[in-house]
Amino acid sequence: MRAKVGDRIVVEGRKVTEPRREGEILEVRGRDGEPPYLVRWDDGHEGLTYPGTDCRVLTPA
Repeated sequence: MRAKVGDRIVVEGRKVTEPRREGEILEVRGRDGEPPYLVRWDDGHEGLTYPGTDCRVLTPA
């Protein structure tokens, strides 16, 4: 997975009862766009994220 600052990250819930989470990538700490990413989630909190297989990165048009 590769990303850049300003991309959106989407994490699908692993269970039916878990909501989908979305956020903006504020900082890329890995080499060449690789994780980890500092993300500001839509609920306002920020955190360091190591995306798993349930994640995808969306680049704004």
